[in-house]
Amino acid sequence: MKRVFIPSSGASDWRKLLADPDTQWERKASAMELAVSWETAQKTDRGLPLEVAKVLDQHPSLAGARLLVALPEHKVTLKGRGTPSQNDVWALLRAGKGYISMAVEGKAGEPFASTLEEWLKAASDGKRERLDYLCQVLQAATAPSPDLRYQLFHRTASAVLEAQRFGVPLAVMLVQSFREDPQSWNDYGAFRSFLGATAIRGGIAEARRTGTEQLFLGWVDSAVASDSEIAGVL
Repeated sequence: MKRVFIPSSGASDWRKLLADPDTQWERKASAMELAVSWETAQKTDRGLPLEVAKVLDQHPSLAGARLLVALPEHKVTLKGRGTPSQNDVWALLRAGKGYISMAVEGKAGEPFASTLEEWLKAASDGKRERLDYLCQVLQAATAPSPDLRYQLFHRTASAVLEAQRFGVPLAVMLVQSFREDPQSWNDYGAFRSFLGATAIRGGIAEARRTGTEQLFLGWVDSAVASDSEIAGVL
C-alpha cells in the first residue's frame, strides 16, 4: 500500500498510472474523460465536477461536500489472494457533517467486467474467501446472485475500507458515466437492489447498513470533454 503521493500537474499525469496506457488513453474513453473532468474541476470552488457536486447535494449528510484530495488509480488492499481494487479515483471530501470517502468508477460504454458466475468459474478457495470478505464489508443481507458484477463489489468495498482506515463516517461509491450504456445501468441497478438501495439516475441513495459507516451509491451522467477543455488540462 502506497503512502507517498506526488501532485498532478495535469490530466497527462493520469495516463502513466493506467494498467495499459497505450490502449486505455483515448478520446471518449473513460480514463481520459475522467481525468479531464476532475482536472477541470480543480478550477472550481469545491474542486468537484459540477454534476458530481449536484448529486452529493441531494443528501443532507453529503451536501456541500468539498474535495480535499483526489488520488487517481488508487489501489485498496483486499483480504484474500488476488490484486488490490484499483479505483479510477478515490477522493477524500469534507461536508458539514463530517468527512467522506468516495470511490469513483468511470464508465464510457465499458462493462463492469465479469459477473460473479464468470469470476468464480473453477474458483480457488482464495477467490471464495475474497467474495465472502467483500460481502462482510458491505454487510450483504443475502447471498449474491451469480449475475451481479464483481467489479461493483470490490469498488464499493474500497469506499468503505478507506472510510475505516481514515476514521471517516461516510462512504460513497459513485459511477461517473460518459456514454449511454443500458447494460451497465441495469447491472448497477441490480447491485444497488442487492444492497437495499434504490437505483436513481443522476441521484444518490443510502444502502442498507448498520454500524459505524454510512454507505451511499450514486450514478451521474457527464458530457464528454470539448477540445478546449482537453487543451486546458493537458
